[in-house]
Amino acid sequence: MNDSIDSNAAPAIPADRLAQAIGIIARMRDEIRSAVVGQHTVVDQVLACCLAGGHVLLEGVPGLGKTLLVKALAKTFAGDFSRIQFTPDLMPADVMGHAMFDIKSQSFSVRKGPVFAHLLLADEINRAPAKTQSSLLEVMQERQVTIEGQSYQLAPPFMVLATQNPLENEGTYPLPEAQLDRFLIKVRIEYPSQAEEETMLQMVTRDRVGDALEVSHVNTLIKPETIVALQQLVAKIRVDDAVAAYAVRLVRATRDWPGIGIGAGPRGSIALVRMARAMALTAGRDYVTPDDIKQASLPVLRHRIAISPESELDGLSSDDLLHGLIEEVAAPRG
Repeated sequence: MNDSIDSNAAPAIPADRLAQAIGIIARMRDEIRSAVVGQHTVVDQVLACCLAGGHVLLEGVPGLGKTLLVKALAKTFAGDFSRIQFTPDLMPADVMGHAMFDIKSQSFSVRKGPVFAHLLLADEINRAPAKTQSSLLEVMQERQVTIEGQSYQLAPPFMVLATQNPLENEGTYPLPEAQLDRFLIKVRIEYPSQAEEETMLQMVTRDRVGDALEVSHVNTLIKPETIVALQQLVAKIRVDDAVAAYAVRLVRATRDWPGIGIGAGPRGSIALVRMARAMALTAGRDYVTPDDIKQASLPVLRHRIAISPESELDGLSSDDLLHGLIEEVAAPRG
């Protein structure tokens, strides 16, 4: 079976193209899950975000498989992978690249930085100063890099997966709200269950030296161009007016919900629909349901709101407040 998809298909997705896309996505999911033990919801959300053409903010303690997840995703479509460890002394040029003078040729040449990749893992992004954070987040929006006045386009698909440790605050520079908004979703990675941890232990220690899981057995299924075609297919997933209105109601409800100090802006409803479209395709449909919007709400909105000081004193989190909001806002029926 040929795994290429015609990116110039008509607005109504032909049945054979839809079936082909669903098959590719299912196999990508299986390949990633063969490397990442457990974390099925995380895998599904990151894969959907990739198909939606968005960026992910991953929050979790070290050692839960964030790097492994990105490597496995990159290998499924032969994508270039880069990892940057963000530190307080990291400069924008260390991320983007810089111009250097070649003595032999008596001219300047450009050395491109690690940002020139399909998937970029920005590890502990909140440890870098604001100037370096801003330079990366600008690239996330524009998908191009400017070095010495010359613009360089990043090869699509381009996706940033940034991580931050929720337990350590010393020596960190929290991302401003406006910059957080550039991430399509924020995913929280939890500890694995005992059964999953036992499986992980067996995979790492059986006849092997070292303590790292590998992606050597993950099969490459498609090319980067096919991911771009899948993203274009996601944009054609149908969204009924009533479902779109439901997304807007959810976002607007965050602006005056008890316990929420600052609600989500209009970009929140746009992100909801983008993510819901990708989730619909991964579920095997060419249309968005209210349940897709509901399932996308937590990862899409949790980093777009700020809870009130009273809620913090009460020990409530953004997830606690959003759970109540999602249950209360009426979804369309029929």
